[in-house]
Order: sequence, then structure tokens, then C-alpha cells
Amino acid sequence: MSGSSPGRALAATAPSFEVVFIDETGTQRREPLSACWDVPFERAKPSRSFPSFKGQKNFPGLWWSATMGEHVGYESWVERDVAMLLDFDPEIVGFSAQPFWLLWSGERGERKHAPDFFARRTDGTGVVIDVRPDDRVDPEAAEVFEVAASACSEAGWEFRRTGAPPAVLTANVRWLAGYRNPRCHRPEIADALIEWSCRSCTTYCGARCWWWTWPPLPCRQAAWSIWRRRHDDRRQSHRRGVAGR
Repeated sequence: MSGSSPGRALAATAPSFEVVFIDETGTQRREPLSACWDVPFERAKPSRSFPSFKGQKNFPGLWWSATMGEHVGYESWVERDVAMLLDFDPEIVGFSAQPFWLLWSGERGERKHAPDFFARRTDGTGVVIDVRPDDRVDPEAAEVFEVAASACSEAGWEFRRTGAPPAVLTANVRWLAGYRNPRCHRPEIADALIEWSCRSCTTYCGARCWWWTWPPLPCRQAAWSIWRRRHDDRRQSHRRGVAGR
């Protein structure tokens, strides 16, 4: 097979892959990937830590996910922005960071790779995501991503490698994201807004009417919180349906 890449040759000869992950009970497990296609990796705990040390060039942290109702870790601001967009994607009902170690045999012995995210769609299918801009994909990384894509194909998942999202989209979504946090929900204003708005009025229309009538910040917080909660409620109903399958 002259001219073929190492990753393609490996994918063609390897009978299977294994994964090491921490399940919902906190137990570490090592299983054949072929037996884990239906594991809810979107709720798995991180398979490795997010180190922080003086002088590092990347900025790790925690993103509060309205979809998950908890923090999701990230290792860089690019990963944070990808997590933020996953959190806003109506087709995504759950996602996790560093969901598992993917293990396979290579010329140098056992190799492993931890994808950045695992996401679950409303139809129950899975998506494995690695975040790496094009200019940072060297031959070794390209081989790893090719192997990861082969593994995902074996499990029936989509594999996606992505870089930084568009700047304008990221800025707009980051602004909206703050209103999804429960701290922005003002029940007394939200209930009055719903009662005041006519039935033929959308939440957005009601918010525009209230925009100049009530104290700006609490009103805006309540209006956007209601709007986001209605979208989130629809997604949660999908999420419960997927979990019950």
C-alpha cells in the first residue's frame, strides 16, 4: 500500500479499539469500543484533568452549560467557544469534555487519544469533536485524527475536527449566553411579563414593549431568560425522550 498514510493503514488492520472512561457512578471502566456505542458519554466525567500552571499558553476553565445544568471543562478559549456553541445548538441534548481515552495499537505500542468533546443529538446519534485549528494540525496530529475518525465510524458516531468559530457569531452567542444562567431568572418580573403580554404576542414582542417601561436591566434579564428557557424546555423534552429509548 505505497503512498497510504499510517493512520489509514492502521485503521484497515486494527480489529477494534478500546476506550477508558469514568461512568456516571464515578467508576473507571475499560471496554471495547464496539461494546460502548450506546454508553451515554454525554454525561461521562472528564477522563483526564485540565491542568493549570504558571506560564502556560492556553487558558483552561469551566463553562456553565445550560444544556447540562453544570460546568463543562475546556482547555483553551477556542474550546470554550466550541462548548458555548454546542450549548446553543438545538440539535444537541447533551455534551461532555474529555469523555474517554481512545486506545489502539500502533508501531510504537499502545497509543491513546482523548477527544475534546462528545455530543448527543436529539435523534440519539453521537458526535465526537476535536478542536484544533488548521495551522496547528501537524502530521502526527493528522494521523491521530484519522484514527479517531475510523474509530468513530466503527461505533456509528460522526467525527468532527473544528477550529475557532466565526468571531461575530461567537460574540453574539457569548452575549446571549449570560441570560441562560439561573441567576438571571427574575420570577416576579418574568411572571408579570408573561401575564401582561397578550396571547397573540411573542415573548420577543412583549419584551420590546417592556423594554422602555420597566427597569432596563431586570426587564432584559427576565425577557431573555424566558426566551431562552422556552427554547431550553423544548430541548429538555427531546433529551428526556432520547434518554428513555
